[in-house]
Amino acid sequence: NTCQTFGERGWCRATSGNFSCRVDKGNLLITQSGCDKSSLQSRDLMLCDNEGNGLETECKPSAETALHCRLYQMDPSIGAVFHTHSVTATALSRIRQSPLIIKGYEMQKALAGCDSHASEIRVKIFENDQDMVALANQIETAWSDDELVTPGFLIAGHGLYAWGTDINQARRHLEGLEFLLECQWQESLTN
Repeated sequence: NTCQTFGERGWCRATSGNFSCRVDKGNLLITQSGCDKSSLQSRDLMLCDNEGNGLETECKPSAETALHCRLYQMDPSIGAVFHTHSVTATALSRIRQSPLIIKGYEMQKALAGCDSHASEIRVKIFENDQDMVALANQIETAWSDDELVTPGFLIAGHGLYAWGTDINQARRHLEGLEFLLECQWQESLTN
């Protein structure tokens, strides 16, 4: 349902985007490669271990499973990771410096730990890399350096990743960040 909603909003066009949730300490459920998220069915999901190895040999996990796994490995409280390719997130990730700084919006309070529009939200932007392990290593370094204080980041020319303690919180974070990125985009058009 969540995946379909994001697909219908145009945040996961064609077969882009991927979604996962932790099933237990050692396994996660993730969207398979090449699935249309606006018409996602239960057969389009598969089990993987924490290293990204598929537990169902006939299924092919998303190419970005390594990024999901690394986030779960870095923080045991993460229960779901969502990745979208909205036009706004993709375009902003190419034209803005990292970190993208957002402040002054009431919607910031959709993010866990933010209780005021006066707070500053910093969204780290990583350069895109087809080597998912190398990209995951960059994300882990930024995490260790406390550069990922917002529950989301951008990959340049690619899209948005957001996470939460469970599916509901991850959805709220993703929707909040997509809204804030759209506001930043609209602001850039008037300046």
